[in-house]
Amino acid sequence: MRQKILIGLALVLALLGGLYLYFAQPDLARLSVAAVSGRTPQIDPPRNQIVPTIAVADAVGWKAGETPTPAAGLTVKPFAAGLDHPRWMYRLPNGDVLVAETNSPPREGGGITGLVMSYLLNKGGAGVPSANRITLLRDANGDGVAESRSVLLSGLNSPFGMALMGDYLYVADTDKLLRFPFKPGQTRITAKPETVVTYPGGGNHWARNIIVAEDGKSLYLTVGSSTNIAENGIDAERGRANILQVYPDQKGYRIYAAGTRNPNGLALEPHTNALWVTVNERDMAGSDGPPDYMSAVEAGDNFGWPWYYWGGYPDHRVKPGNPALQQYAKRPDYALGPHTASLGLTFAADARLGASYANGAFVGQHGSWNRQPVSGYKVIFVPFGDKGFPLPNVKPVDVLTGFLDKDGNARGRPVGVIFDASGSLLVADDVGNVIWRVSSATPQPAPAATPAAK
Repeated sequence: MRQKILIGLALVLALLGGLYLYFAQPDLARLSVAAVSGRTPQIDPPRNQIVPTIAVADAVGWKAGETPTPAAGLTVKPFAAGLDHPRWMYRLPNGDVLVAETNSPPREGGGITGLVMSYLLNKGGAGVPSANRITLLRDANGDGVAESRSVLLSGLNSPFGMALMGDYLYVADTDKLLRFPFKPGQTRITAKPETVVTYPGGGNHWARNIIVAEDGKSLYLTVGSSTNIAENGIDAERGRANILQVYPDQKGYRIYAAGTRNPNGLALEPHTNALWVTVNERDMAGSDGPPDYMSAVEAGDNFGWPWYYWGGYPDHRVKPGNPALQQYAKRPDYALGPHTASLGLTFAADARLGASYANGAFVGQHGSWNRQPVSGYKVIFVPFGDKGFPLPNVKPVDVLTGFLDKDGNARGRPVGVIFDASGSLLVADDVGNVIWRVSSATPQPAPAATPAAK
């Protein structure tokens, strides 16, 4: 009897093991990253998965003397090192640079999903507790290295976006927008925060970015979805997957655009003053897509999440469906490759990197966790024309690579990108705990004034 039970258990375990191996086979990419990039990316049918492909690069950090690899004609060196998970930056009018040392708030839930998420975060270098502070970096002598730093704000709740408007510094915590009385030149804020608005916090996509809107009186603010494709029900996503327009004087907001699974980078294109955003698309539909993207955004736009992607392709995993939305789902303007985790966004208005980088967008790609082979893990440049859109038939240009070592381990992972007062590109590296400074190898003239937006 005992032998029959053991044989039965062995058969059950073999069956379960076989099912796991069948469903958990990694989905290998059939397209190049370039093929799923640009204004007309290749969109193949989804290969939906029950168990996701897991191929996140192991975080190992930088050895002494190591740096990323800049494109030809550029150089790179540390602007500030020894930080604690630096993710986002903001340049003040006097040239001081603010950096949010931050990470996800404690994640909810347990079980298999919680274990998998914890494994991925630790493997990719994102499992550290959030420092919950904003640090001010100052390069007083202009040598390209921040020789002083001070804690501007502490005790925050997973802060991310920062913006100066009027006499206030605005800070986007994961669950509320705060403001503090502030004058450039200060190195410490002691005033108590004022809550401007609240919104849903945490979830899989916890980071909230802000920029000052073109009217100079309101702010755009991103609120990502809680899940991949609303698998906990659409009611759990209420108030999420949106770009908000916040009116601080009224302490209110409106939904400016919707259907954006995980919006991060925000910037105003200098020729048109139009709002642009980077968005991370859905997972577990195969290694080839859908592509992450960047796009111009107008009031009332809906990009389709969770029901549709890339202008109307249906995701049949989402129940119930929403057929009335399909014809209105906006097609993004530019694909940034599959699963690249494109986060940082800035335009070249302040750039002094040479003629090749005079007009276009710089994007920090944090890197994939669920594509085989991996994608992202670099900073790219997308050339634009004078009408405020990417040039036809152009693919992204690599600006800063080498974040992966020869064995495929992550020495760093780029996130936020901004320009310093000298026109050099600053890149926040939250695994290497460094802010890198990318400069032209030869002196460059100041950029010409951008024509006023009409």
